[in-house]
Amino acid sequence: MSPQRFYNIWPPGVDPSKLTGALIVIEGPDSSGRSTHIGLLTQWLEEQGYAVAQVGLKRSNLVAAELEKAKQGNILSPRTLSLFYATDFYDQLENQIIPALRAGFVVLADRYIYTLMARDIVRGAEPAWVESVYAMAPVPDAVFYLMVSSKTLVDRTFQAHAELDYWESGMDCGLSRDWFQSFLRYQRKIRQEFVRMQSKYGFEVVNANRSIPALDADLKGRIQQVLARTEKT
Repeated sequence: MSPQRFYNIWPPGVDPSKLTGALIVIEGPDSSGRSTHIGLLTQWLEEQGYAVAQVGLKRSNLVAAELEKAKQGNILSPRTLSLFYATDFYDQLENQIIPALRAGFVVLADRYIYTLMARDIVRGAEPAWVESVYAMAPVPDAVFYLMVSSKTLVDRTFQAHAELDYWESGMDCGLSRDWFQSFLRYQRKIRQEFVRMQSKYGFEVVNANRSIPALDADLKGRIQQVLARTEKT
């Protein structure tokens, strides 16, 4: 596969020419089906003979537990929340993502820096500052953004959860005192930020309002093309 690229600078001690795996990102809001399809894709890729590694938000052995605990109090400032997630990402980058890419794995990311950047910008961070925070992030071989309608998102969210999440509803952003209205407005702002970032970062927008089998077949077809392209490079 083709050597990995980075957005701005290489992490210290990393030789990009040695990172011959593939990095594929599945983005989208909660209840868009990301985790379900990551599981299906992992099984399918392994059946095709690929070694697969999964990464995502709040999975760092260093800070994931502390980050989850800190979020329970609903009192983190936007900057603290941002840097907490950045630490989570870079610990995974050093200890999971880069070793897997070096070993030739296909790395499936259940969300990536784009969600973190969108969240930070919606909470008032300067885009240039946020981009600088993730300057050492590897450039994915493909990014698939699962786009769902507001109605589908609301229906799936309430099917999966008895109540709305404080942070996923943007209650810290002061959008509305009503949790449901805040959820809708916050998710709309996140979606708008993804649309803004799409042309810059090359997302492929995928219709996620469809059934699981239909979306699964679509993603597999797209990923097959990505892997065929990277293996020829």
